[in-house]
Amino acid sequence: MYDWANSVYSLVITSTIFPIYYNAVTTTEAYGDKVQLLGFELSNTVLYSYAISASFLIIAFLSPLLSGIADYGAKKLFFLKFFAYLGSIACALLFFFDGSSIAFGIICSMLASIGYAGSIVFYNAYLPEITTAENYDMVSAKGFALGYIGSVILLVINLLMISMPEFFGLADAGQASRISFLMVGIWWAGFAQITFRTLPKQVSREKADDNLLKKGYQEIRKVWKSLKDLSGLKKFLATFFFYSMGVQTIMYLAASFGDKELQLSGDQLILTVLIIQLVAIGGAYLFAYISKLKGNKFSLLSMILIWVAICILAYRVYSSMEFYGLAFMVGMVMGGIQSLSRATYSKLIPQNTIDNTSYFSFFDVTEKIAIVIGTFSYGLIEQLTGSMRNSTIALASFFVIGFLILFFNKMPKLVREPQEN
Repeated sequence: MYDWANSVYSLVITSTIFPIYYNAVTTTEAYGDKVQLLGFELSNTVLYSYAISASFLIIAFLSPLLSGIADYGAKKLFFLKFFAYLGSIACALLFFFDGSSIAFGIICSMLASIGYAGSIVFYNAYLPEITTAENYDMVSAKGFALGYIGSVILLVINLLMISMPEFFGLADAGQASRISFLMVGIWWAGFAQITFRTLPKQVSREKADDNLLKKGYQEIRKVWKSLKDLSGLKKFLATFFFYSMGVQTIMYLAASFGDKELQLSGDQLILTVLIIQLVAIGGAYLFAYISKLKGNKFSLLSMILIWVAICILAYRVYSSMEFYGLAFMVGMVMGGIQSLSRATYSKLIPQNTIDNTSYFSFFDVTEKIAIVIGTFSYGLIEQLTGSMRNSTIALASFFVIGFLILFFNKMPKLVREPQEN
């Protein structure tokens, strides 16, 4: 149910309404798509790419230490709540962003991103604690599927508000968009209460005189050292790093690509994302089933090859119908690769460990650094070449490298297996 709660951020704020609204309110007749911040003049989409990169870089530094504290001091649920509330409040504050203050909008969007990314670290770490190894793939897929369903419900409501603002007693589509951001914050914090009240209590190793900051550092250092003996896990993290650069960048900047390169309308972009979300529900279950039949490695390799094809095709997309077809392909592999990555990593963690949060911090830090590099390189290539299309070729190379590393890595088929050096 936390997927249900927080996925509205990914869809409404990250992928659809906010990027479109942000581009609209930061584009002027006098300066076009150029904005100024801290004395620098940048394209509005380039600035947004850099802001995403910065937010994930912050959480990449914070999460290892916090995860060590969470494992030692039984603070996992506390940190999950803290970041969830931070993200939901920041989303609600975007209601006040009207383009007059670029700094305010960027800061709120960064705090929302930090809240989302930070909470995921602690949320993912619960997977090995709430089910058994043979169910990781399907339980992870169910979480993502619920997230897609819940976020589509809210997006449809928001879309109706934006399309018919007068029916809802609103002044215009801009006001409807800002109310959508407020609704995201309420939805996220509200449905998260189900998760907060249901998750099992964590056993603490904390003593009254312990320094949690010191113990947190020692905890993460212990897990870091243990990675030396986990060859399969290390290689998977390397694979995950490279293909995540492509996956996450596409998820964050697809709407901006359609807006800038294809001049698609807001309604067309939202329809595109709806296609992705709905198809992703089936994709998550499809590739979980394939992994059951053929193993996680086969399923992941198949999806990575499809992602390579998506990047190549994106370079040559020029019509809305072609973009819709590409969106269908993205949906098929987006849900699958996210849910199966989480499940696969759970299988590679040593059995009977009580340091799940610390182990998952490395998984999440890997993803966050991948997002930083992916979104930054995407924005940089656009800035240097003047076209987002050139950035898609760089994304294809990330997927190819990830494919090659995974191809030569030995992976478990269904359940956790002892690691080999």
